[in-house]
Amino acid sequence: MQAWTRWAALAAGLAITTASLTAHADVTVGYQTGADPSKVAIADGRYQQALGEKIHWKRFATGPAIIAALASGSIDIAYVGSTPTASAISQGLPIKVFLVNTLNNSNEELVARDGSGVDAPASLKGKTIATPFVSTSHYSLLNALAHWQVSRRDVKLVNLDPAGIAAAWKRGDIDAAFTWDPALSAIKQSGKVLTSAGEVGKWGAPTFDVWVTLDRYAQAHPDALKKFSATTLQAFDDYAQHQREWTADSAPVKAIAKLTGANPADIPAQLQGGVYPDAKAQRSDKLLGGGLAEALKSTAQFLYQQHSIPAVKEDYRPYVTADYVPNTAP
Repeated sequence: MQAWTRWAALAAGLAITTASLTAHADVTVGYQTGADPSKVAIADGRYQQALGEKIHWKRFATGPAIIAALASGSIDIAYVGSTPTASAISQGLPIKVFLVNTLNNSNEELVARDGSGVDAPASLKGKTIATPFVSTSHYSLLNALAHWQVSRRDVKLVNLDPAGIAAAWKRGDIDAAFTWDPALSAIKQSGKVLTSAGEVGKWGAPTFDVWVTLDRYAQAHPDALKKFSATTLQAFDDYAQHQREWTADSAPVKAIAKLTGANPADIPAQLQGGVYPDAKAQRSDKLLGGGLAEALKSTAQFLYQQHSIPAVKEDYRPYVTADYVPNTAP
């Protein structure tokens, strides 16, 4: 079953599943493995302390999996990429994007394996490229190929999650991959970087990692989302103030490594690969004030052209809000 068909089916049952979201005090939050400052706040219990409620954390390998969990009601809040978010909104899920976690830059990259014969974009023709489908990396990959005028028909795209990419890379089953950490750091040890999410963004296709919930949860628990946002922004500020101290042997980096499975030695560079917007930037016209909604629509239009979703909504602004961002920076 295609991802958009599965999510549409889940959306049809939201009248029942979302009703359960207000029936319990505990909060279930889904996250993914990329390294960012919010992971430290997860590890040291700051979110739970701020919300004053028990938080159950669930780790997911890909965006489509986390969106499916959100749609089914098994999680309340989710950390997910802009591409699966745009896809889900386009198919009727009543999502609210309430905070931008990361503006993707060198934290997601396309890497060609040493010995694959790929030393430039043109030499990707006839090669096998892996990426998690309906992810920000997938979106960046497709836009990179279009920018280089390499037809999708000239390459073999395979759908692998980051762990699957790392394993296939070791076996020599794939020639290149567009992915994130911890798989990214592993494959870069024996590969060449061809481009990054940040560079593809400069070509007109930026990607983001965002915190989202369902509209009904947002309406029922506004204070929880405000506290969640404030805690995230405090983690960003802590990193901004003490970035040089976040070395491989530091407590914050060790906490991220334990949570994500990454090598502590790789994490400082991983953190530098993303941009973590403060409260002012969150509310700006470039992000929650309008730019993110425009980016989601552009993403949806591209996915529609790729036959990944059945339709594009006229307006994505109702699905993005700055209402839960603190009025003052942490």
